[in-house]
Amino acid sequence: MSDEEPIIALENVYKIFGPNPRGRAFDLCSSGVGKDEVQRQTGHVVGMRDISFSVNRGEIFVVMGLSGSGKSTAIRTVNKLHDVTHGRVMVEGTDVQELTGAALQAFRREKLAMVFQHFALFPHRNVIDNTAYGLKVQGVEKRERHEAAIEALAMVGLEAYAFNATRELSGGMQQRVGLARALCSNPEILLMDEAFSALDPLIRRQMQDELMAIQAKLHKTILFITHDLNEALRLGNRVCILRDGKVIQIGTPEEILTEPADGYVAEFVQDVDQGRVIDVGKVMHPPVILDSSRTLTECVDALGERRGGFCCDADGRPTGLLAMTDAATALAHGTTDLASVLRSDFDTTTAAARFNENYAAAGRGLPIAVLDDTGRLVGELEPQEIMEEMGRVEQLVDGFEREVFL
Repeated sequence: MSDEEPIIALENVYKIFGPNPRGRAFDLCSSGVGKDEVQRQTGHVVGMRDISFSVNRGEIFVVMGLSGSGKSTAIRTVNKLHDVTHGRVMVEGTDVQELTGAALQAFRREKLAMVFQHFALFPHRNVIDNTAYGLKVQGVEKRERHEAAIEALAMVGLEAYAFNATRELSGGMQQRVGLARALCSNPEILLMDEAFSALDPLIRRQMQDELMAIQAKLHKTILFITHDLNEALRLGNRVCILRDGKVIQIGTPEEILTEPADGYVAEFVQDVDQGRVIDVGKVMHPPVILDSSRTLTECVDALGERRGGFCCDADGRPTGLLAMTDAATALAHGTTDLASVLRSDFDTTTAAARFNENYAAAGRGLPIAVLDDTGRLVGELEPQEIMEEMGRVEQLVDGFEREVFL
């Protein structure tokens, strides 16, 4: 992401619910006493405990955790639906917690929009008027706001339903209206609190696809809350995992999956489809480029312990694969001609491709050529190393479990 100042920043934020949150409950919490013990001693509930994270402009930042982790509390401090007990919440240099009255209302209207889990549509308004409601509140003339609403509905595939009643729509369609309403006023920031959690799995995945497609076009800054790690890893440029009101780990999906901070995170990730998260660039090797003018024996020597290498044209594009298994068979039959052993039916991929995109190719057991955007050979992917990497997280989990029980 960019080196510019983050668009959203939470700085050492505490949120304690109860009649005297800045009293003994805060003293206990800030000194390290656990959430349950603070509640037992004071009757106060710790929602957030010294939470700090920042959201860069144009990224999807996902806050993930189970019920009671503080994730929904965190998002509600960004638009001051919750006051904080201690710390600062900054949005583009504005201390949100200092805003009141008309200034707070203007900030909420103009800077950000929120998409809720349960749609929150007005049942007495049709689809287009629900979508345009934020612009109506801003005083935008009807024709202009309806034009903007149609454009937003088109982004979520619902322009044909603009004048339908919301009760005529399915749950997934109603959530699309909620997303269109958030987009209609063209806010800089989208706050999405468990936005897809109430949807059936298939519809939920479709909504995730739509959100990623919209983000690729609009590049909004999105703070997304979920309890589903698969959803977090699929959507997030970065993911923040909370537990009992504390930050446990912040990282890219690949970092969360392959470098879990502790046993709690490792337990989460062990059931994730790692192949959808880890990319080829993590395990590919620099390629062995063979000289096509050499003999087969010389090329085998050049391979060393590697299972294969590639011949390339003058532009660095691979033209043939020498697999060690093929070479061994040929040499056993007395063949020394390299050209007769080269394969032209090799598989290719890119460094950014995910493992799951290469499962079928890996099943052939042959090295896979990793190409850049121009078709030049930049790496080699060994099929068995995909499986070795996929097994690393399970070993990490076992290691954390041993630490716990020793």
